[in-house]
Amino acid sequence: MPEHAAVAQHGSPAREVGDFLRRRREQIAQRWAEEPIFRAVFTVSRDEAVEAGRAVADALGAVAASERVSDPDADGFLPVREQLARMGAVRGRTGLTAAEVSRDVDALRPPALELLTAELTGTPEEYLRECANVLTVLTGTLRLVVMQTALSEGRDLIDRQRLQLLEVATPVIKLWDGIVAVPLIGTLDSARSQVVMESLLEAVVDQQARFAILDITGVPTVDSLVAQHLMKTVAATRLMGAECVVSGIRPAIAQTIVHLGLDLGSVVTRATLADALAHALHQLGADIVSRAPHGVGER
Repeated sequence: MPEHAAVAQHGSPAREVGDFLRRRREQIAQRWAEEPIFRAVFTVSRDEAVEAGRAVADALGAVAASERVSDPDADGFLPVREQLARMGAVRGRTGLTAAEVSRDVDALRPPALELLTAELTGTPEEYLRECANVLTVLTGTLRLVVMQTALSEGRDLIDRQRLQLLEVATPVIKLWDGIVAVPLIGTLDSARSQVVMESLLEAVVDQQARFAILDITGVPTVDSLVAQHLMKTVAATRLMGAECVVSGIRPAIAQTIVHLGLDLGSVVTRATLADALAHALHQLGADIVSRAPHGVGER
């Protein structure tokens, strides 16, 4: 039978595959539940893997019905993208390479192709071949979607971990009632400056602090960008009703600030963290008094 006659009788190959995926989704899901890409993720019960297989089969069916089998942005993939990302990410965390994850996804094609061939027994060979090609392209697109979503999920995880590391590396310390401090160590870039500002402002509110000390003893260099970040943090702290003191101004940093022509005249600065704490305590009316050595003045 000519190809056009087969299409007229059975419909387009893409729509045929879409109908097949919806009709046989239960059998497909049962077979997919045994594949590593499903079994490694849904380890609590097999029913979870089967249900996930149904969802993926439905998604593929919708994509095929829309005849966008080679489009990873087809609407049919939207409902299962999160699930696909989870599957790919879990396989990636087990140490598999991207190529191996791709191979796992490609392993979903043979079970579905076997069912499709049995379903279309008796149809013209050319039409069957066209339908098989559609299914092959469709599973190839699924593989691409899994990789895209898994990579996106991986980037999001890295961003979250980076933010967590920044928060851990930028602790806010309560030095005294009404006094908090942030000891900065390392480079102060835009992302870290934002974390510093947010953490400090939260601490000012939580501790009802009147003084906040930014100690830059551990900051290797101060350029115009770092100074700008410091000024923004100082201004934001003032808006919260606290005075911000910058400590750790070493001679080299002082010379750099002067050479850059930066105006820190409105900022209270001290050479060391101890000097900044003494300043804050004095403003709070709690001056530090040195204790005389034991025995001095005693008779």
